[in-house]
Amino acid sequence: MTATPVNNTTAAIQADDARHHLHPFTDHAGLAAKGARVISSAEGVWLTDSEGNRLLDGMSGLWSVNVGYGRRELADVAHAQLMELPYYNTFFQTTHEPVARLGAKLAEVTPRGVDLFVYGNSGSDANDTIVKLVRLFWNAQGRPRKKTIISRSYAYHGVTMAAASLSGLTAMHPQFDLPMPGVAHVAGPYWYGDGGDMSPDAFGIWAARQVERKILELGAGNVGAFIGEPIQGAGGVIIPPATYWPEIQRICREHDVLLIADEVICGFGRTGNWFGSDTFGITPDFMTMAKGLTSSYIPMSAVGIGGRVKDLLMNMGEEVVHGYTYSGHPVAAAVAVRNIEIMQEEGLVERAGHDIGPYLQARLRELASHPLVGEVRGIGMIAAIEIVEHKPSRAHFDPKRGAGMICRNHSFANGLVMRAVRDTMVLAPPLTITRAEVDILVETAARCLDLTQRDLGR
Repeated sequence: MTATPVNNTTAAIQADDARHHLHPFTDHAGLAAKGARVISSAEGVWLTDSEGNRLLDGMSGLWSVNVGYGRRELADVAHAQLMELPYYNTFFQTTHEPVARLGAKLAEVTPRGVDLFVYGNSGSDANDTIVKLVRLFWNAQGRPRKKTIISRSYAYHGVTMAAASLSGLTAMHPQFDLPMPGVAHVAGPYWYGDGGDMSPDAFGIWAARQVERKILELGAGNVGAFIGEPIQGAGGVIIPPATYWPEIQRICREHDVLLIADEVICGFGRTGNWFGSDTFGITPDFMTMAKGLTSSYIPMSAVGIGGRVKDLLMNMGEEVVHGYTYSGHPVAAAVAVRNIEIMQEEGLVERAGHDIGPYLQARLRELASHPLVGEVRGIGMIAAIEIVEHKPSRAHFDPKRGAGMICRNHSFANGLVMRAVRDTMVLAPPLTITRAEVDILVETAARCLDLTQRDLGR
């Protein structure tokens, strides 16, 4: 029998994709009409599509390819591990070298006291795991009513039933009858959009105290945890005022509420430190990790556990009834170890904090004078450009005009991947980007803002 030749033209790939692939967060009728963009290869910070067009990836995939594309050493370690031990589980009182080494390596870089880890496949399932562990912790304390988890508007914590319920992007909820019971939301620390006439510091205190108000409203005996991203990434790169996190920690301590730092986006150098918790002085009970853990070369997530939760889990004297088939997968663990080693060997975290990060932020702030730009904000290798109709009042365009999507479409057409969150253009390039490539990024973003201004008739 002769094998059927594979048709790998762009049109053929698009046709197979439209027929058989349900994409994340996509209107499939609209996508089928235009055809998906087909990415064929990547190197450094550059993507190449099936038509030979090159795009500077200003989003590191999904905030995640921290060490850049084309790292042969990560492919090599995956290949070697596949040949030696491609898979074995960590059930049945069993382990293997890669997962043991990963725990030790993570303990080198996580905040002090966070040195117990449980593994999964995505940030979503990691947050799902945390919800279960919060319940286990309080049940073991004889306080079974202390279960509600407080989250925030603009939060993104994933797409499982529990993680999507924690998320404060309300468009995620109606199709699936979410949020589930046991989750409460309060205002996030979005000063530019919601701060009104308050100073950033005053607003930071106000926003933190919305958490306290909710705890008092529900009763501290009913609130088990608070979850927050150090910087709210998918909600629009919302950087909290300096007053926010110290007050959140005071509130959690005072009301005996566990603190969950969702580090899926902020972790592994994105903010110029190993974790956003380092940047903002957060001492978490749980840390959610994924994305930069392996620089997305292979799926993996981890929950970091510290303090009294770790002590309870290690000494409770009964089985913790939780785990996945791929918890601590040897290939993923080996890649994660080598990924962290690369970041250490090349000083990528320090570079993000003291070299390329400040350069990126300085260049982007040159765009603040553009007529459409209300604010440019960022730390390290994460940034946002907020598009507004009226700068003095911080007033946005009518959402129906789609200013952010107009800018995003111009961005792709001009060879730059920028993401639109409402009318905020967000950026998180690989930590390996060069100064010359930052210049290209900023110059292209400026051109796209000009084109957006033209299309909006401004």
